[in-house]
Amino acid sequence: MLKAFRLLLLCLCGIFSVNFSYGQTSSKATELDSLLRKAHRIGVFNGNVLVAERGKIIYRQAFGQADARAENRLTEAYRFHIGSIAKEFNAIGIMMLKEQGKLRLEDPISRFLPELPAWAGQVQIRHLLRYTSGVPQSKWRELKGDADNMEQLKKVTTLDFAPGTKYAYNLNDVFLQRQIIEKITGMSFNDFVQKKMLKPCGIKSGIVDPTAQDKLVARAYNNQGVVDELFYPFSGWTALNIQDFYRWSEGINSFKLISPASTRELLQPFAVGSQTGLGGGKMEGERITKHVHDGTSSNYQALLVSTPPSGTTILLQTNNKQNNLYPISESIQALLEGKPYRPITKSFLATFQRDFGKMDGQQVLALYEKVKTETPTLYGFDKEELLNETGYYLLGQNRPADAVMLFEYNAKLFPASGNVFDSLGEAYYKQGNKEKALEKYTQALKLSPGLGSAQKMIAELQK
Repeated sequence: MLKAFRLLLLCLCGIFSVNFSYGQTSSKATELDSLLRKAHRIGVFNGNVLVAERGKIIYRQAFGQADARAENRLTEAYRFHIGSIAKEFNAIGIMMLKEQGKLRLEDPISRFLPELPAWAGQVQIRHLLRYTSGVPQSKWRELKGDADNMEQLKKVTTLDFAPGTKYAYNLNDVFLQRQIIEKITGMSFNDFVQKKMLKPCGIKSGIVDPTAQDKLVARAYNNQGVVDELFYPFSGWTALNIQDFYRWSEGINSFKLISPASTRELLQPFAVGSQTGLGGGKMEGERITKHVHDGTSSNYQALLVSTPPSGTTILLQTNNKQNNLYPISESIQALLEGKPYRPITKSFLATFQRDFGKMDGQQVLALYEKVKTETPTLYGFDKEELLNETGYYLLGQNRPADAVMLFEYNAKLFPASGNVFDSLGEAYYKQGNKEKALEKYTQALKLSPGLGSAQKMIAELQK
């Protein structure tokens, strides 16, 4: 009788434990749904989401439109461009061939691409992986495909800098990796991805370089409802649905394609803050402890944030860029940890970008203050990123004086932020004011010791 009672007690405890665990997961899923539905409702998220915890998917949902037409609704089956995250496929492909003994990272690229000029003898494969090759940036807006880009590279006479001495995030480094994979394998890069990478990871619906005729491909569009063209400066851009995006992430975490040693190699940046073949991340011993990578292609954006020790992964895909995927992921992470989280806000830049072309810096700041007074919680005015990304937009429009004005104002709002002063230093540098640039970079490094971008620029300016 006693034995039977104990058995019954154990069974009841197991039932209550399962129900309690399910209740926790269900509660988190409900909160996640509320958070993301609100984000969609206020117009700051259109796309697909997957959240895993303890190695199990606890939330997966599609929000909004598959293209600019409201009647075409997204489902979880839709494939999205993942921007720079697609560069992981060539980086891992290179390491797969290294493990097979078909290349060494120290090999000059001229070994595999002898048709390139003499400078190819100075550039190692390792330099391509770390974006330190010195090869000039691809004129990607003018390209008509792989052959066209190769012809342009044949006309390059000198490198921008000695290989391995500087970091420059460069599409040609990606292109050359893919060309080397093709030369070694005798396969197109697209076929290599499908047969040697997607298939082993259990990815059946991944598609490389989708066209307008392919079904279940989300089309990106801007806030005015204009649909992006499916444009590729050169080939090899993989699009995934949200479930396959998770399979890819898990394939990296479980070393399905390359070893821990090769993964560690790919996660070694040239300097603090610079991108690697896998974006960014950390390893302890033989396991990945963090993997973070974001990607943008026109109005597509994607974000992967994975923490394997806790089994937590957050994946976001959007076809209506709002420049807010990191804040969304941070709110999701805080929610999972039971901590207070910020409500998701609209992007000030995305909302008013069309107006900035007609405004000088002072007028942009006046608009900032006006909107801040009228809708103080809608745009996240408590975060330094709001004016920072607006300032970088102006820098990208070759308006350094206006950008300086915004960054100076931001530095007054966030005087303890090394990142804000680093941005201000960059704006002064592009304006040609090297004395001010050095002053601001020095302040950035004082506030954030070890800030790689500031260290590099201070060294350059002190020469």
